[in-house]
Amino acid sequence: MEEQKIDINLTDEVAQGHYSNLAIITHSDNEFILDFVQMMPGVNKGQVRSRVIMTPKNAKRLLRALTENLGAYESKMGVIDEGGPQGFPPLTGGQGLA
Repeated sequence: MEEQKIDINLTDEVAQGHYSNLAIITHSDNEFILDFVQMMPGVNKGQVRSRVIMTPKNAKRLLRALTENLGAYESKMGVIDEGGPQGFPPLTGGQGLA
């Protein structure tokens, strides 16, 4: 199968990105909603910096891509330690509010 090439535009504004230390993931029958939140230590209020809405099929593709990339990262850099103090909730929200 021949590899398809796609042309993707990245504006300067989007290229800056947004820092997030909390992700809340919710879903309906047709969509997965990923809210990327920035929380400050000691403050019980956060700001959603970005929201991504995708189909279940694309959410599964994202999961696969993240799994593959984390595996490659850990092969090169070592296992990521998830221990230590937990200042914020884990980066999955199950079926929280969106």
